[in-house]
Amino acid sequence: MGKIKKTKKFAAMKRMIRPSDERIKPKDRQISKKTKDPSQQEIQVHEAPKYSSALFFKYNTQLGPPFRIVIDTNFVNFCVKNKIDLIQGMMECLYAKCIPYVTDCVMAELEKLGSKYKIALKIVKDPRVERLPCMHKGTYADDCLVQRVTQHKCYIVATCDKDLQQRIRKIPGIPIMYIKNRRCTIERLPDAFGAPKI
Repeated sequence: MGKIKKTKKFAAMKRMIRPSDERIKPKDRQISKKTKDPSQQEIQVHEAPKYSSALFFKYNTQLGPPFRIVIDTNFVNFCVKNKIDLIQGMMECLYAKCIPYVTDCVMAELEKLGSKYKIALKIVKDPRVERLPCMHKGTYADDCLVQRVTQHKCYIVATCDKDLQQRIRKIPGIPIMYIKNRRCTIERLPDAFGAPKI
């Protein structure tokens, strides 16, 4: 005798007892999700990242003439090397009035560097350059600038330091000014008409 051929049953389901069946004891029954008490439900809290009210998407609405520019140590040094007048170079780049700011950390850094940077220190002590007091401990200027710029979005950062530029690029809405081809250039500022195109 030959074998009996068995065909597979497609879409066959296992027979299951419904959770509401009377044969299941009350203590073994699972409470369905619909019958949960609203007072027992826990409120889920999602913390959204806080964004500045100055930002309209990635466009910073607080930036406008007169521009407030925070200067880093090496930017002043590069201005001296390339024979660029600090305020004049900024104004040629932005076609607007610029107010350069220097933090106490940058001043301390320039003073520590000694007699080589005497001219840079003299430029920074110019009365047209305004001072920003620092309340934190230590004199590491990069951390100070990043912290200040994250809190207040009204500044442009002038630096030629690649590491600091990378850190500031992660903060939305902060333009970076640097020196290229013996003149000041700015990135991430849509209104900069005088900035040379790269």
